[in-house]
Amino acid sequence: MARRILNRKDLRADYEAAERRKHEDEEDELEEEEEEEADELEDDIEAEEEDDEEEEEDEEVAPKKKKAASKEGKPKRSRTAKQVRMRVVWGVFNNSNQCVAKFDYPKRKEAEEHAAKLAAAKTPPQPFFVQPVKEPIEEKKE
Repeated sequence: MARRILNRKDLRADYEAAERRKHEDEEDELEEEEEEEADELEDDIEAEEEDDEEEEEDEEVAPKKKKAASKEGKPKRSRTAKQVRMRVVWGVFNNSNQCVAKFDYPKRKEAEEHAAKLAAAKTPPQPFFVQPVKEPIEEKKE
């Protein structure tokens, strides 16, 4: 048996009409609440005026301010992580990937010579190699 085809436009119109009615009801409730608050404020002001008139007739009472509707605050901005400056140095490593010595970047030849000297000094000879290493620059605080 064939199923009846739904008219999407009619369904959408019905949904929007229901939404409008819902919003109108909410607005009516908000207006009623505001009117009740205004009435309460007026009653409070009248009561205060009567009290003030009894105590001192010269002073005027300032009306209380309405409370503003709660506003959604801006989302807090998270701080970006401080970027640490890095520098490249040449590291001389043994076969266990342990850094044996470090040399400044322009001194690559000295690093390679040091690696060769360490390899020749060991019996049996062990491999040493040179590799660039990035390390943070330590800024001097004065």
